[in-house]
Amino acid sequence: MELDETQKSGKPQLHSKRVGRELAMQFLFQNDLNQIEPTRENLDGFYEEAGITLELPANRVFRKGHEYADVLICGILEHQSQIDETLRQFSEKWDLGRMAIVDRNIMRVAVYEMLFVPDVPPVVSINEAVGIARDYSGEKSGNFINGVLNGIKDTLKRPARDAVKEL
Repeated sequence: MELDETQKSGKPQLHSKRVGRELAMQFLFQNDLNQIEPTRENLDGFYEEAGITLELPANRVFRKGHEYADVLICGILEHQSQIDETLRQFSEKWDLGRMAIVDRNIMRVAVYEMLFVPDVPPVVSINEAVGIARDYSGEKSGNFINGVLNGIKDTLKRPARDAVKEL
């Protein structure tokens, strides 16, 4: 049996939306630290650097992930006050400023998807957020993120496990 490049390298093949979520979280993380202006030039520079640093091949998955990251970043920045207020309501005893920067931005991506991206079921957003936390954050972050996001999911007026055409 012939192995494909993914099997040979031992690296799992990522889905383009997962790549987009990770790129969005990383850009938002950098923005939190350095207040990077989300201009096209800065975003393109970020994607180029991320592609090299993360050793992402210049293929369809990365291109589609890059496109999805653009949607997420622009949407999150546009709706950040609503997203942050939602996080404040459901993260009892945790001020946003006290949260780990990576956790805060992982949750921003997931909350944006749950509130504004109807073709992604909320449980998928939560599972992806927990998975990204496992890769980028501390041991207990996944449980914290899961708890906050599940609280938000339970208040949504849309199916938790299904994509919808329109909200």
